[in-house]
Amino acid sequence: MTAVQTRSTTTNKTLGHPLNAWYVAGWDHEVTRKPLARKIANRPLALYRTEDGKAVALADACWHRLAPLSMGKVVGRDEIQCPYHGIRYNSAGRCTSMPAQETINPSAVVPSFPVVERHRFVWVWLGDPAKADPDLVPDMHQMDHPEWAGDGETIYAPCNYQLVLDNLMDLTHEEFVHSSSIGQDELSESDFVVSHDGNTVTVTRWMLNIDAPPFWLKNMRDKFPGFEGKVDRWQIIHFEAPSTIRIDVGVAKAGTGAPEGDRSQGVNGYVMNTISPETDKTCHYFWAFMRNYCLDSQLITTQLRNGVHGVFGEDEAMLKAQQEAIDANPDYEFYSLNIDAGGMWVRRLIERMLVAEGRLAAAL
Repeated sequence: MTAVQTRSTTTNKTLGHPLNAWYVAGWDHEVTRKPLARKIANRPLALYRTEDGKAVALADACWHRLAPLSMGKVVGRDEIQCPYHGIRYNSAGRCTSMPAQETINPSAVVPSFPVVERHRFVWVWLGDPAKADPDLVPDMHQMDHPEWAGDGETIYAPCNYQLVLDNLMDLTHEEFVHSSSIGQDELSESDFVVSHDGNTVTVTRWMLNIDAPPFWLKNMRDKFPGFEGKVDRWQIIHFEAPSTIRIDVGVAKAGTGAPEGDRSQGVNGYVMNTISPETDKTCHYFWAFMRNYCLDSQLITTQLRNGVHGVFGEDEAMLKAQQEAIDANPDYEFYSLNIDAGGMWVRRLIERMLVAEGRLAAAL
């Protein structure tokens, strides 16, 4: 791994989205026998489950007159029926039945996309299907590991997905956007280290012997009733290209060894984030907060989900305003500060993926 620093410079405001990658199309519970419409990377999809529970992703347009298949219904073991003229397609996208004729046109096919279910999500691959290796699904194992508990939601964000990545890679904005919950002065005052390796970027920040902000003080008292005193706080941001970010967060009683690896006197959570571009100016932001303490408490799970929902609502308002400003000022550039080092490396990795797909010129 290589530690990096950066200097003030201009950069492209937003990038395109690689296609040879796994994107979340929905939570596993969203995909049922009733077709679900969702657009990922500018591609409208019809998602449904076969009779044996397998998730399917087809292009959401009938071969005949392009009627949305998601408006139809699932019939038989694995077929979806077009709502317009009743044409049926199997899970591979091949037509199995046409109205008023026995002969099926051999060209009657709609695109079918590779699907993997992992970490409570349904992932779809929209690029070259020969490259759709399930082992490339980003690591989000805390989502369904028995030593972690939690829940999350989906935000429909009216902005380019890259703006969400920028937001998550630089958490100093918490001091200003989230001052009443998780923000504090020490965020912008503390040092951080940025490293990168292959298709990952990591930003590490420690804040030692500080007061716990309201969100973390409550969590400490959930585990250690009546807790008072200073804490050591950490934020370790793990990015995996093209759009998944796990943030290792927490606080521990100051001086009890958390920076050296002993977090037993603290509370540890993971903010799980994976962002799926919808269009060039909208995205689906799937998130969850997972914890490794008080695992049996549904009350804490609900309180944490609702608390993070409020925090992310503040982000959503800022991201919407930022996208509107970008649209209104097409001749303006972004400038980068030292705090943007992680985000700049994210952009470089995405650029590399776009170059490998021969799509960078269109993206820029």
